[in-house]
Amino acid sequence: MDAWPEPVERVARVLRESAVEARLEEFPEGTPTAAEAARAIGCDLPQIVKSLVFVCDDRPVLALVPGDRRADAGRISAAVGAHAARVARPEEVVAATGFEPGAVAPFPAPRISRVLMDRSFLQHDLVWIGAGSSRHMAGIAPLDLARVARAEIGDLAEA
Repeated sequence: MDAWPEPVERVARVLRESAVEARLEEFPEGTPTAAEAARAIGCDLPQIVKSLVFVCDDRPVLALVPGDRRADAGRISAAVGAHAARVARPEEVVAATGFEPGAVAPFPAPRISRVLMDRSFLQHDLVWIGAGSSRHMAGIAPLDLARVARAEIGDLAEA
């Protein structure tokens, strides 16, 4: 088998070192949006994990929200005790995560101060995360995702 692209290999390494059962797959047609990812995988949109970087009082925070919902900046800032939260600019995403926008994985994220995960993922047996490129996704159990990403679980999506 060919080697994974370097950003995907970073994700694969964390999965191996964490000893979690996960399915890392490549989708040649691409998975740049949650809807396209769900279609390629053949899963429901709420099982797609959007990994979104927010800047909360100058600190990068990663918010994991379902593919069918919008992140709530107010809830995210409150969860980390910040005064304000805004969506990170593309260059801030790369600086904080090492991944390009549209290809952000929940881990490894060396310069992310906190990771938050929407509690709605816990109702699923399997969720799908971006795995370092716009063509790679990994299926993982939500509790494994929370553990590996060191995520705090809460309500992050707009009501």
